[in-house]
Amino acid sequence: LPFPVPDAAAALRLAAVLEDRVANVYSDLVRAAGGPLRKEAAGALREAAVRAVRWRGSGVAFPGLAERSGSRTG
Repeated sequence: LPFPVPDAAAALRLAAVLEDRVANVYSDLVRAAGGPLRKEAAGALREAAVRAVRWRGSGVAFPGLAERSGSRTG
């Protein structure tokens, strides 16, 4: 794990971090793929970003683009 998870607050933070990392991977796939795969990856990126907002309670400017969102999740 990227940090200790001793309580519920840390578990929520971990869930958001994991969704951010998933969004980062889908973002890479969106950039690399074309056609139906790209569309599917974009949908998965959106879903991961929405889940991260639910866990975190707020969004980031550019989900899936860690270099632009200001987040350092991995």
